[in-house]
Parts: sequence; C-alpha cells; structure tokens
Amino acid sequence: MATDRFQGHDYYLMDELLTEEHKLIRSSVRDWVKKEVSPIVEDACQKAEFPKQWIKGLAEIGAFGPYIPEEYGGGGLDQIAYGLIMQELERGDSGLRSTASVQSSLVMYPIYTYGSEEQRKKYLPKLASGEMMGCFGLTEPDHGSNPNGMVSNIKDKGDHFILNGAKMWISNAPFADIAVVWAKDEQGIIRGMIVERGMKGFSTPETHGKWSLRASATGELVFDNVIVPKENILPNVKGLKGPLGCLNSARYGISWGVIGAAMDCYDSALRYSKERIQFGKPIGGFQLQQKKLAEMITEITKAQLLTWRLGVLKNEGRATPAQISMAKRNNVNMALQIAREARQIHGGMGITGEFPIMRHMMNLESVITYEGTHDIHLLITGMDVTGIAAFE
Repeated sequence: MATDRFQGHDYYLMDELLTEEHKLIRSSVRDWVKKEVSPIVEDACQKAEFPKQWIKGLAEIGAFGPYIPEEYGGGGLDQIAYGLIMQELERGDSGLRSTASVQSSLVMYPIYTYGSEEQRKKYLPKLASGEMMGCFGLTEPDHGSNPNGMVSNIKDKGDHFILNGAKMWISNAPFADIAVVWAKDEQGIIRGMIVERGMKGFSTPETHGKWSLRASATGELVFDNVIVPKENILPNVKGLKGPLGCLNSARYGISWGVIGAAMDCYDSALRYSKERIQFGKPIGGFQLQQKKLAEMITEITKAQLLTWRLGVLKNEGRATPAQISMAKRNNVNMALQIAREARQIHGGMGITGEFPIMRHMMNLESVITYEGTHDIHLLITGMDVTGIAAFE
C-alpha cells in the first residue's frame, strides 16, 4: 500500500480567506482520505470496484448534504465548506467525489429544494446518514447535451403515474436505493420524481468496461411500466429548470473538486522532481521541468481564486449558472492539463499505480464531459456574453 505524502498548496495564502471552521472541515476530510481512501484506491481502480465501506465514512465526515439544514440531517454548512469537502474527496479520487456529489447535489438538493415536507422528512435524514443512497436520472442514450429532447415519459393513471424510458451513465445506479428521475408528462412538461428500488419494472444494470472512474459504480436506469405513486412526484418544480438547478449545484462542486486532483498531481510531480536524479542532479533543477511546475502552481492558484469568489457569490445567492459553467469548464481543463504535464515529469513511472497521475488523468477525461461537456460550457459563456444561443 502506498503512503499518502500529500501536502496542500496555497501559493496566494488563500487560507487567510477561510474561516477556522472551513480549515477544520478540510483537515478532517483530508485525514480521512489519507487513512481510508489512498491505501486502497489504486487496487479498487484496477479491479473496477467501488469500496462500499467508503459510504459509512463519507456519512461520518459529513460529505452527504453538507449544506442541507441540520433539521433534515445535513451539516448546515456554507457553500465554501461544501467546495472544500469536494476538493479533498477528489484529491483522493474523482469517483469518490462523484459518489458524494451525486448524493448531495443531485439527490438531496432536489428533494430539499423541490420536494414536499413529507418527502424531505422521509428521505433526507437517511440520505445524510448513508443508510440510503441515491442517483440522478437525466441523461438518456440519445439525449445528453440536449436534455430537453428526453423521451422518458409518465402517463397519469389517476392515483399514480406509469413511467417508461431509460437513462444511462448514472453514477451510483447499481447500488442506489432511490433515483431522482426526470421525465416528460403527457403535456410534454418535464417533471421530477423519486423512484424507489423494488418498484416493479425498475432495474439498474451496471456499466462495465470503463477506462475512467473505475472506482465508481456506474449504470443505467430502465423503466418498464413502473408505477410511481403521485406522492413521489416533486411538487415544487416543472420544466427543465428543475434538473438544471441540480446540475448547477453539482457543477459548482466539481469546480472545487478538480482542484484537488490537480493539486495531487502537482504535489506528486514536485516531490518526484526533487528526488529523481538524471545527469547528476534532480530533474527539478532543469529549466523545462521548472517551467512545467511553475505553470502548474500558477493555474492551480488561478482556479483557487475563481472558486473561492464563486463560493462567496453562491453563499450570497448571486452566483449565476453561466459563472458556474465558466468555473467548471476552466478548472476541469486545468486539472486535465496538469495531470498530463505531471505524467511527463514522472516519465515512465507516471503510468504506474505507484503514483496517482494516470488514474487522475483517466478520471478527468470523464469529468470534462459529464454534467455539461467542455464545449457546451464554452457555448453557455458565449451565449451569456452575446445574448445569442449557438446551440439551438
């Protein structure tokens, strides 16, 4: 088992902008990742398995619904605390952060924001404790970047709806107890609903053969005439703004999370550059390696400033979807480029499981696509600055 020697990197003294509570939360999550995740994550990825024991640990460190009010089992924390938790989890592995991000932003958030009081009391405490796990059904086999084209549908049958359709690329699906699903009603309006495992006609086949997010469970959601009670419909939202609101919260978490992956790659590359001797001196003494390292820490610092300011705006209720898109797109691309440069600094060792580089790189190839592709987020910014939609 590899020893986790990670040290945080704060070139612009960003910690001075954090509260003592923020730093305590970050420290507790970092310690848990070092103890419970780092020693086994490489093996889990090689086996393409999600270690189920992580669920209990994630609940114990408050990673499920950290910003959900305490009365519903959440942590009652602010958005910067949520971001720091995602950062430390993704420093461990993007698949780990995905598990927590889905539970928090794509399952607990819509139930809290769009659900009834009865739904909140029924599901949120169990989701916060990890007793119940959830997933989010939006993406379909033929509708990814254009969710409004979904074909999953519900038909009103009086005291219940009949749900038909399928979703794919769903994190947590193979073991989820509930799914927050989006489908069109008979008027073509998108509605959200809670589908429970065990409902007849509902199945969650696992997706195999992934080269990315291998320590995360991914699957499909298949609905074959599933009876959904009307009390399971989310009553307080209609239309695409429902799922997009969830995605904004998740994308915000990703913008923080990938900084963790970038810092892990940088930290490993910096240490390796000081220890690896070639031509009679550490390779960190050569100009081209210093260029890589200097650019890495510069880009990480820029991303830290971007997300901190976005966190402040989110706490104030002023963060726009376009601002969140900019941060998600910039930071994921930044992390992926740093992973690639770090791999070069490690030379051939960079492709082995002795170092985290290749694992992060493969994971980030998924993160740059899911929850809004790199190109779609660019067009969201373009639409925001010009007022013209290029993807319609």
